Amino acid sequence: MLRVCFTAEDLLHVTFAAEPAPMVELTLAIAALQRSDPLFTLWRRRTLHALPRSAGPLLELVPATAKGPLFLDPLSLGFDDGLDQVLSAPTSFVRTELRRVHAAGHRPAPWARLLADRDREAWQILEHAVRSAYAGVLARSWDRIRAGFDAERAWRVQLLATQGIRATLASLAPGARWHGTTLEFDSTDTIETALNGHGITLLPSVFWTGRPLVGKYAQATFLVYPAVTPLPLLDDPTANALATLLGRTRAAILEQLTRPRTTTDLARQLDLAKSSVSEHTGALRAAHLTTAHRDGKTVWHSCTPLGLGLLTGSPGSTRG
Repeated sequence: MLRVCFTAEDLLHVTFAAEPAPMVELTLAIAALQRSDPLFTLWRRRTLHALPRSAGPLLELVPATAKGPLFLDPLSLGFDDGLDQVLSAPTSFVRTELRRVHAAGHRPAPWARLLADRDREAWQILEHAVRSAYAGVLARSWDRIRAGFDAERAWRVQLLATQGIRATLASLAPGARWHGTTLEFDSTDTIETALNGHGITLLPSVFWTGRPLVGKYAQATFLVYPAVTPLPLLDDPTANALATLLGRTRAAILEQLTRPRTTTDLARQLDLAKSSVSEHTGALRAAHLTTAHRDGKTVWHSCTPLGLGLLTGSPGSTRG
């Protein structure tokens, strides 16, 4: 069982990650390549076929459980920043994590064990593997990953507004429940994490389909949980069906509105006249797929739960 122990202060400091963490998504994708999850079968076959040989060492370091060394999983705002954090991880942290992974039954390859000694060649192998894996696994799908993340985050924010923080956290996995201020998730491991007033960051992943995972990097604690729509479903040609239903331009506008955007933002992003944007957003509002509010002279548009449900295919998103 995974138990996350909150204080009242922690509940006031629950936040959503602003965007996907490339290094976290990369390690979860590497884990997905090694799992027999039927949902990922075609994606796994296609990705392994195209994976550069130089990315292979990362498969030796990250197991199918995704419970590899945490120095590979920094929360970062971009790939380059994340890679810099990996390469500059404190030696004590690297050694502790390699020992933990070894004790859990996953024996790192000989080259990986040399990372603890700051062996220059071992760290070069790791850097090349991370760069190759990112190029071969994430880079081409990043727009879809980001769209899935944005839709998930927007839906959870709506849930938070209508049902509160306790219901939002308990909805992250089937069977999750509260005992006082402790949130429990079913798990084959016995783990208890006390937040001690520092709060926690929620980080959905389009590659992870298992029970939530708790990670700590530096002073940050984050909870990784499965996004409602995993990557293989995001890769399906659903955008064409949506365009058929709404029209290409209105479908494109709706996809942009998983985050609040102004009329000017939409016009610039989609290369449309503001008058055209206003016409289309008016039609989407009339269908209850978007809302709008005015802040001075600026009009902000965003998806409604119904609109998010149309984008994600999630029945729960259509409530309200």
